[in-house]
Amino acid sequence: MDNFVAIDVETANQYPTSVCSIGAVKVVDGAITDSFYELVKPYPNYYIRRFTEEIHGLSRTDTDTARFFPEVWADLERFIGTLPLVAHNKQFDERCIRACFRHYDMFYPEYPFYCTLVKARTSIPRQLCSSFSLPVLAGFLGIPFDNHHNALADAEACAKIAMALL
Repeated sequence: MDNFVAIDVETANQYPTSVCSIGAVKVVDGAITDSFYELVKPYPNYYIRRFTEEIHGLSRTDTDTARFFPEVWADLERFIGTLPLVAHNKQFDERCIRACFRHYDMFYPEYPFYCTLVKARTSIPRQLCSSFSLPVLAGFLGIPFDNHHNALADAEACAKIAMALL
């Protein structure tokens, strides 16, 4: 796949509407051309320390002055244009994005949405790769990756994995 936007969201709590950060990386003609990252004021606006703060390091003090999802998505929608989306574990990211669209009564444009996790599970023999988690898969493919659970870092790793597998 040569043209797409890799996307990743992080959440503040157990609700899929609680998106607190979004990262996206644009790939055009097989090369990364641009990136997008923004904090989002989540709904509901609370954080579970064990559930999220210890995973991605964000807390309410980081997002209390952030814009709400519809405002952030308006900018991201222009960034995406007509490109398809790709995520690592699309099931999670798409569920959260769709939940936010429903919560804010927004029209969801049915983006074509691909998953690097599914592709890895179906194309790489399990005995070759100990796990298909984002950091393990990136390492297996020789893709440098750190800062796991930062939405932009995860989107970039996903983009590079997608360029290798899709």
